[in-house]
Amino acid sequence: MTTPLVQAIILAAGNGDRFRNGSAHSKLTTLIAGKPLLVRTMISARAAGITDAHVVLGYDADHVRALAISQAPVGLTLHFHFNRDWHQENGRSVLQPHAAVTGRPFAILMGDHIFEPQALRSLARAQRGRGEALIGIDRHTTDPDIVAEATKVRTSGDRVTAIGKTIDPFDGLDTGLFVCDESLFPALRDSCAAGNTTLSGGVARLAAQGLVRGIDIGFARWCDIDTLGDLTLAEALASAPAA
Repeated sequence: MTTPLVQAIILAAGNGDRFRNGSAHSKLTTLIAGKPLLVRTMISARAAGITDAHVVLGYDADHVRALAISQAPVGLTLHFHFNRDWHQENGRSVLQPHAAVTGRPFAILMGDHIFEPQALRSLARAQRGRGEALIGIDRHTTDPDIVAEATKVRTSGDRVTAIGKTIDPFDGLDTGLFVCDESLFPALRDSCAAGNTTLSGGVARLAAQGLVRGIDIGFARWCDIDTLGDLTLAEALASAPAA
């Protein structure tokens, strides 16, 4: 039986240095169809069954924390963690809630991604062996601008054999949706110690052991907001009827 997926780590520590809208505040406070970006991430997480969110703060921490508390959806309990190394890559942030999530599966969500809840539900329903990590994979998007910016994955069957921005060939896009257990943390620590502080670096180490599976999210939509140019797609997704 699949253990219910009720907890998530939400990464909200970065400064979004490519997102230049003239504000000193985190890009996660940017309104997307009338709601802050981080709030949309929390709403989708709750709609997919998440009840406990471990929000990792860093840049503009006080403002982001206050926003999350004031607009969290009903039924979502927030726990906050601070990443003093927020200027490094996101693997450092994932490590912060380690003690709080050990013993149960957890999702990892990017605070600057919008996604339809059904995408996370696809991962939550999937069978997962102890020690395995699941990645939500988009096999349908072909827009060259999106593909160029996305982290790619290469698979053999349902096993992920490589992950990274520059791998070629690849057969899917990493949507920024993960389901993991505590096996991820030593892999991340080893990756950080070797100089790669990205989440992808830790996941790649698990993939080398055959412990990462790709879960096709079908036609569920998602969007990574890195630049002002991404706002058009984000607005369209956020304005679409709920799945």
